[in-house]
Amino acid sequence: MKTAASRANVRKLLVMGALVLLACAAYLTVEVNPKYFSFAMSLRVPKLIVMLIAAFAIGMASLVFQSVINNTIVTPCLLGMNSLYTLIHTAVVFAAGSGSIQSTLTRIMVPNEYVNLLATLVASFSNVNASIILFSIVVLAAILLALRRDLALLDVLTLGKAQAVNLGVDYDRSIRRLLLGVTLCIAVATAVVGPISFMGLIIANLSRQLLKTYRHSQLILGSVLFGMLILVAGQLIVEHVYSYSVPISVFLTVGGGIYFLYLLLTRRKV
Repeated sequence: MKTAASRANVRKLLVMGALVLLACAAYLTVEVNPKYFSFAMSLRVPKLIVMLIAAFAIGMASLVFQSVINNTIVTPCLLGMNSLYTLIHTAVVFAAGSGSIQSTLTRIMVPNEYVNLLATLVASFSNVNASIILFSIVVLAAILLALRRDLALLDVLTLGKAQAVNLGVDYDRSIRRLLLGVTLCIAVATAVVGPISFMGLIIANLSRQLLKTYRHSQLILGSVLFGMLILVAGQLIVEHVYSYSVPISVFLTVGGGIYFLYLLLTRRKV
């Protein structure tokens, strides 16, 4: 039987879902000339799908990661996964292998190649790689299928290893599988849009603050919906208010940095 708090959370999630649908509809239709509707959709639909994929992957991965390590102010990106992506991508663009670290490679890189590299190291939805959309969806679906039982055990896993083992859970196996799933989700999100450092921190903590529950089925869904709303609405503003002059990653980095400091200060006071 659902409690009053659980029913209230369901209503909040439904409202968030409606806001996401409204943002998606606005993104697809704002300032679209009916004469060129098909052409506009051919450009906007792939970008919208990529945003939803990235939000789903980052939202789920960040909240699961925080629960597994029992720390709500750390995300996979803050622990260096984006830096690893940057280093690997730099090495691939450089394509010579003479440098051992990222800074060395970028110093001796040809200027034109370095400019092209910088464009790929900033999260952007202006030029999405539509060819990997289907592959990304398949990978995320496979992750969900493989981890469905481990995700269902998250409420128990967060009680601690001793409690989980006493309840019959193979704690170490579930943790390893979940961390592998987190890594793959972040890899998918980074592959489709590039690194977004503070995205996971923002949406995972907003979900916890809004829903105030231990049920990870609701928390994960809230994190995903927050991600979709922020990315779609943010990209809508970037395109139609700022005319692409400022990428959405700039707003996420500035806002995420401020929010991170807020979490640190409020956590210290508790």
